[in-house]
Amino acid sequence: MYAQVIIDQDAKALDKEFEYRVPTGLNIEVGMRVLVPFGSRQLQGFVIGMTEECHYDSSKIKDIIASVDDYACIKSELLILMQYMAKKNHLKLASILRLFIPSQMRDGSVHDLFENNYSLSANYKDIRLSKSAKKQQEIIDFFENSLEKTLKSENLSQFSYSALKSLIDKGVIERSKVKVNRVPLVLDVDEKKVELNQDQLHAIDTIKEDRTYLLHGVTGSGKTEVYINLIKRVLKEGKSAIMLVPEISLTPQIMANFKSRFGQSVALLHSGLSKGERFDEWKRLFSGEAKIAIGARSAIFAPLENLGMIIIDEEHESSYISESNPRFSTHDVASFRARFNHCPLVLGSATPSIESYQKAVNGEYQLVELPIRANGKEMPKIQIVDMMNELRAGNSGIFSNQLLADLVNIINNKKQAMIFINRRGYSSFMRCRDCGYIAKCTNCDVSLVYHKEDERLKCHYCGAQFKVLTHCPNCHSEHVKHGAVGTESVAKALKEYFPDVEILRMDNDTTSTKNAHQKILSKFAHTKPAILVGTQMIAKGHDFEDVLLVGIVDADQGLYQADYRSTERTFALITQVAGRAGRSQEQGKVILQTYSPRHYVYKFASNYDYKGFFRKEENIRQTAQFPPFTRIIRLLFASEDENYVRENLKVCYTEIEKLKDIYQDQIIYMDAMKSPIKRMQNKYRYQILMRLKLDKADEIENKVFEIADKHSKNSVFFEINPQNMT
Repeated sequence: MYAQVIIDQDAKALDKEFEYRVPTGLNIEVGMRVLVPFGSRQLQGFVIGMTEECHYDSSKIKDIIASVDDYACIKSELLILMQYMAKKNHLKLASILRLFIPSQMRDGSVHDLFENNYSLSANYKDIRLSKSAKKQQEIIDFFENSLEKTLKSENLSQFSYSALKSLIDKGVIERSKVKVNRVPLVLDVDEKKVELNQDQLHAIDTIKEDRTYLLHGVTGSGKTEVYINLIKRVLKEGKSAIMLVPEISLTPQIMANFKSRFGQSVALLHSGLSKGERFDEWKRLFSGEAKIAIGARSAIFAPLENLGMIIIDEEHESSYISESNPRFSTHDVASFRARFNHCPLVLGSATPSIESYQKAVNGEYQLVELPIRANGKEMPKIQIVDMMNELRAGNSGIFSNQLLADLVNIINNKKQAMIFINRRGYSSFMRCRDCGYIAKCTNCDVSLVYHKEDERLKCHYCGAQFKVLTHCPNCHSEHVKHGAVGTESVAKALKEYFPDVEILRMDNDTTSTKNAHQKILSKFAHTKPAILVGTQMIAKGHDFEDVLLVGIVDADQGLYQADYRSTERTFALITQVAGRAGRSQEQGKVILQTYSPRHYVYKFASNYDYKGFFRKEENIRQTAQFPPFTRIIRLLFASEDENYVRENLKVCYTEIEKLKDIYQDQIIYMDAMKSPIKRMQNKYRYQILMRLKLDKADEIENKVFEIADKHSKNSVFFEINPQNMT
């Protein structure tokens, strides 16, 4: 018997099948991890196929040394998915296979956890102890008086281990090892009896067929209850389900809701878990003990069989696109798995992506709508405040007078507020007022962000930290100015205004430790009055019935970025964060602070007019020939050697440029240039950008990839319709 093995090395030269002989007596199956000889080394690999016949000179075929696990850790469906992703996303096979198992399995740093259990043997009374063995007799007495027949180590911690061991050696006490699951912390919630409205019941009844559904529901319309009821139906059919959320910060509440309904059938998968927790949750899904996988992007690879439903909540979020190697779209993977299992794929959002809504309008997806809030109340009123008028009136602070007045009202009534600003840190940069010097990262071509709590300048791209400027290193001036405010400065200013009120902050800095999300959200839920300041982490999914006010401090922040999706993202963020207000019986209010009050995005957002915004944005994209009416291809070249990157780009571009002669009418735009962020993590970055008509986009894409693959080693990243053009 011979095995086709993919070597677990991220190298282009090894991106192919290698054949090994299976020695007699060694049990090897497709999907197993194995240890194989490779040159002078021993490497791990994945078995992706088995054959009776050898395809090469059998005298040169080496034997598999051993299996790494005693089971096939990659299911057959995922091996088929591997082939699909390799072709669709131009990825190396080994890098795809790594997505299917917890990363710590590969280096052997995580294993099953066992604990000792102790019980009295059946014939313990027949074994005589010496009269001097008082410590041993105390242990026996403890067992006899215990309500539990089996005790754990911690139950016996007050006794001497030597006395316990003597009893084990004599056969009085039996010791056994039991596997223990490391369980992630989950918030406690009371299971509520929910009366579904007609729209929710219609949605549940509609979503049955083997196709893709776009569930377009306003914030607070009860999409989560629809998801829960859909999954209930799936479990009754003996099938499993995957439920995806875009942010780790959303999983505590979602997980709590699902745990209260489905108990141990739910498993959690995301990067915030400890390696032991992630491994145990993965194994519960793998074994079928858990039937529902909940988590962020990586949970789409959950090792579940017989899938009956895949749900992607907040489907518009860019975090569903992997921007690091291996690059893939969660929507594509979910679509493949749904087709493979002949099950519905549900995309849910209050602000669907332009691409998804267009597919719904065109009939490719089935549109299901939840047009009103589940509580029957109106959406919170959005009041636009022109910050230019505030400046003219002498207010140069962070908060408008209206927002401060509304915060006072919230605090006096012992309610809660959320303040949204999508920028962390204290200020976005430090600049010399005299010569214009800006403190930049030595590894990346970006300005450093000032973090006052740590008194450090930090790079948000590579994590490097530097001392805070007390004077300009260029001209030695002491006139150093701070840039735009972030969550840290907003929280500090609120504390000065309201010293007796609990001000909580939720961003990447405050949630870097384990279970930090749960602790912040739990504290906020149980504190009144309170104000939660945060980035987009607080903008979606959270449901706090006493949040009656939302303040959007700098609505313009993402509006004027050099990205065709900037208005779409701004509309989505405003709508999502506004939806946190007024989710119970009391009316909510939103204060939106802007320096561009007449921009069309605010007109549509303030009226929650998604369809109007979609028509406007669709028209702009069609006129300007941007996705979804065209396809953007980006080849990003990166290396620590700038000359190598430029030469590599030049060689590729020269050959790619020849495609213009073949596809004159199909290539709208093509150019080579420096990336907007020229250097990141000590690597110089150059790029080739192409915009293609859809007719022959697949054909051109494959030819571009072949050219790039031929001329570049591991220094090029291939992206389709990139989420981040920087």
